[in-house]
Amino acid sequence: MATPAEAPAAEQGTLGRAAVEHATRLYFADTPELIEIARCESRFRQYDADGNILRGEKNSRDIGVMQINEFYHLESAMKLGFDLYSLAGNMGYARYLYEKKGSQPWVSSKPCWGKRVASL
Repeated sequence: MATPAEAPAAEQGTLGRAAVEHATRLYFADTPELIEIARCESRFRQYDADGNILRGEKNSRDIGVMQINEFYHLESAMKLGFDLYSLAGNMGYARYLYEKKGSQPWVSSKPCWGKRVASL
């Protein structure tokens, strides 16, 4: 398993979708469910076209490649040393959430990723 620090630097929205997808697939190679969740939640994007943090279409408090909700998770992530606004921090906190709660935090997008995960 790669560490979040091994993911390419994603400063100021310079990381393109292909690089985010590559980093996501590398980091979550041991948890393919999280790869599929990232595909559905953000289409492997950490930043929008203007270089700003990607925000959710239905909830603007959902951010980054793993669409982690700021309202529920920002304070906890910061206490644990994760910067949700960076690719490494977003993926690192997603792994932490997954280890604690499984895929429950992303259940709203399960219609997108559930069937693909079941076939893995």
